[in-house]
Amino acid sequence: MDFSLTDDQRAFIQVAEQFAQDKLAPHAAEWDANQHFPKDVLREAGEMGFLSLYVPQSEGGLGLSRLDASLVFEQLAMGCTSTTAFMTIHNMVSWMIASFATESAKAAFCPRLLTGEWLASYCLTEPNAGSDAASLTTSARREGGNYRINGAKVFISGAGATDVLLVMARCQDDKKKDKGITAFIVPADAEGISYGRKEPKMGWNSQPTRTITFDNVVIPEANRLGDEGEGFHFAMKGLDGGRINIATCSIGTAQQALNQATQYVTERKQFGQSLSQFQTVQFTLADMTTELVAARQMVRYAAFQLDQGHPEATAYCAMAKRFATDIGFKLCDQALQLHGGYGYIKEYPLERYFRDVRVHQILEGTNEIMRLIIARRVLSEGSALL
Repeated sequence: MDFSLTDDQRAFIQVAEQFAQDKLAPHAAEWDANQHFPKDVLREAGEMGFLSLYVPQSEGGLGLSRLDASLVFEQLAMGCTSTTAFMTIHNMVSWMIASFATESAKAAFCPRLLTGEWLASYCLTEPNAGSDAASLTTSARREGGNYRINGAKVFISGAGATDVLLVMARCQDDKKKDKGITAFIVPADAEGISYGRKEPKMGWNSQPTRTITFDNVVIPEANRLGDEGEGFHFAMKGLDGGRINIATCSIGTAQQALNQATQYVTERKQFGQSLSQFQTVQFTLADMTTELVAARQMVRYAAFQLDQGHPEATAYCAMAKRFATDIGFKLCDQALQLHGGYGYIKEYPLERYFRDVRVHQILEGTNEIMRLIIARRVLSEGSALL
């Protein structure tokens, strides 16, 4: 097995690193403090191809593998965790539309989504359907050549500031809850849509989060993805990649936290010597580095398995998401601790890293749900997990 990166992959990393250093890192603290959604920078990211990384080339995207996309997102997350996380959500929506929408919908939405002219939100979670996504109750009733959507979604990233919503709704009541769920493209300004307050959050402050209410929202049948009842399948395929993406954001943030901590302990002096000369600090850095490398390799391995269509790809993505997001939070906490009191104040970025990565253990399926997915596969007869 060859773990070395190709020349193309190194080039992707270099371009993403430069963008993160020039366009994200210098403004991340300001965006966080002012709860500013940087649409202008996101459009620049779209021009660079960062909003269509794994969208098929046939639809205008870069057509990269999930592994290649992970390499890019890791570098971007080192610049701004929250903004990069939104980019991953937008990528997922763009990929789903480019892969499963009607030709007319692709033509109407893809060109503007891929360039960042339009930004997108993913609408799955509901007030009473979080981890149990299959129990969602938002309805979509067919009326001639249209659908009428009613219901509500919560914790929607970008809501109120984006242009396109990808909405999961129930078209039919089925004994198997997931069978009636269908995916729809909904213009964010469609009549009947209303948005709740901007949620005051612990982190991820460079992107707004709101509740969305759908009150008799009418959309054409052409905005449906696939056939009725296929939405839950699309959502689960999207979540496999989404778990790789959010795990990658944790890895990038943890790497930046480790970089900051290493520089700090080298420069900071106590008791007549730099902190880096104390063995306890050296051991902490050694453990942090080891765990970060292990998490990175697990994420890349899971991305590789997803690219290969491995029958246990979902379990590998769950393992990577669980491990990398736990390790990412742990390392940001340790990096903050190495800074002492300075890590706790906003003059240093450690407290922002700490706040931004915490939600990664919750979204895209909580880490408790990841453990459930993994355990079911381990206990399944014929499991191909290695």
